Amino acid sequence: MEVTPDDIQEYDESAPTSAETETATFALGCFWGPDARFGSFDGVIRTRVGYAGGTTADPTYHDIGNHTEAVQLEYDPSEITYTTLLMIALESHDPRRQPSKRQYQHILFPTSSQKETVKTVLDSNGFDINSVATRITSPPSPFYHAEDYHQKYHLRSKRWAIEAFDDAGYDEEALRESPTAAILNATAAGHETHITEPIADTPNQ
Repeated sequence: MEVTPDDIQEYDESAPTSAETETATFALGCFWGPDARFGSFDGVIRTRVGYAGGTTADPTYHDIGNHTEAVQLEYDPSEITYTTLLMIALESHDPRRQPSKRQYQHILFPTSSQKETVKTVLDSNGFDINSVATRITSPPSPFYHAEDYHQKYHLRSKRWAIEAFDDAGYDEEALRESPTAAILNATAAGHETHITEPIADTPNQ
């Protein structure tokens, strides 16, 4: 597969800006998998991983405190709804059970306007918002970006992609926030997207 710096810049410049998107945040275990999976869906514009749900200031991977690994999404509500994203999150784990290790626990972080949707979706699936094991934190707690090497984890193993971002002049923050990187990270993890076929089994180039 070939991606050029021009491809990256053209796609990113055509994507909705952050001001034109809405945000959803979920903790669903190790954040590498959800980051890649959500990036494969049409309408999800940007993804980033980090730490949320706790009170410890400035958590890191090796000193996470009482936070949990989480993924934060920017999505275009004209293409995909919060309800759809929430259903994907709920289908990825059992809301009746909670991992014992806080770092990998399941948490929904709805905004005030999203909380009613959480209740409606849980009710429609036979769950009581007040008794599910999945934690619900609303309004969301602060979201701290994870270290650069955790961002777009699967994409980083594809030299052809990383070199293209380097040639396009992208630094670590730009890579993290790139819509192109979100999709290619999904592709690198083996998910089919609207721009490419899965490449997880393709040898590194």
